Amino acid sequence: MVRSRSIVVALVAPIVLVWSHVSFAQSAKTARGTVSAVAANTINVKVGDSDMRFAVDSNTTVIASGAGTKSRIAAATGAPGPKLTDLIKTGQAVIVTYREAGGSMTANEVQVVTSAGPGGGSVSSASAAKPESKTASGSVKSVSASSLVVTSSGKDMTFMLDSNTSVVGAGAGTKTAAAGGRIAITELVKPGSQVSVSYNEKGTMMHATEVRVTK
Repeated sequence: MVRSRSIVVALVAPIVLVWSHVSFAQSAKTARGTVSAVAANTINVKVGDSDMRFAVDSNTTVIASGAGTKSRIAAATGAPGPKLTDLIKTGQAVIVTYREAGGSMTANEVQVVTSAGPGGGSVSSASAAKPESKTASGSVKSVSASSLVVTSSGKDMTFMLDSNTSVVGAGAGTKTAAAGGRIAITELVKPGSQVSVSYNEKGTMMHATEVRVTK
């Protein structure tokens, strides 16, 4: 008897400036505020009455509208990927997840949000700010490299996809192996597919952590 298996697959979805997997230390914190300055390797964020300066490196994740399009254009033309200054602008509200070491602060993740929050921003521990995981099931209305629209209980829900989103489904392993180990979600999930999406809310966006094809 042949036993079918569901395979978890890492997706190719250039939604961010850099998507390297980072394990956040328990000491990681989050700062929410307004960008006061941005350069190639640093970002300054005004949090309340304080101005906080963060270093940005190759492990920093950037979540911003239009990042996926800019990354795809760069890849298609053979040009370098978008710079931090292409994605983050002065005056934007952001949430920065960061770590402190040697007297300096390094950003693990920079996410553009709609508001700096009450009082012009705040600082908190990352563990306290960890979003609650939720699940939604329904039929896929549309899918692209960076987003998935699912009709659930008569309502369309749009989920953000990135390289940390996994797909679970029969046959996914075979297709991924044939593609050299990485495959776009559009090769595994099609309009009309029945899916269960595990997600968490980041600001005004819903980020899919897992897409499970059920039929």
